[in-house]
Amino acid sequence: MKLHELKPAKGAVKAKRRLGRGTATGQGKTSGRGQKGQWSRSGGGVRIGFEGGQMPLARRLPKRGFTNIFRKVYSEVNVETLNRFEAGTVINAELLKETKVISKIEKDGLKILGNGKLDKSLTVQAAKFTSSAREKIANAGGTVEEV
Repeated sequence: MKLHELKPAKGAVKAKRRLGRGTATGQGKTSGRGQKGQWSRSGGGVRIGFEGGQMPLARRLPKRGFTNIFRKVYSEVNVETLNRFEAGTVINAELLKETKVISKIEKDGLKILGNGKLDKSLTVQAAKFTSSAREKIANAGGTVEEV
């Protein structure tokens, strides 16, 4: 197959309506725009959200909340997920991304949450730990390192 032989799939391309080509087509004279009025004119119509002069819905509804510019964003992993690694492994955000445990390392780093059980002693390096996660890692014989 060559570039000049490429064609869209059968039925994928619909023929364009040929407007104003005589009455027999069903789209002659006014070309499906009706008789008179704003929508029949060239360039006619109203902007998106316009409700005929009535106060638009977007302005009738109250504003709520705000974006906190100081918000911290972490990649979060539960303690139970760390069981997939062998005992004695040094676990950090890069390793977790490499092994596809997390899809991306967020701007504030990695946070370890305390959900589940940990059976192996591991060295865990992260930006933040919950108190239950610290406890579970320590109880399993591992070490916690804040990076």
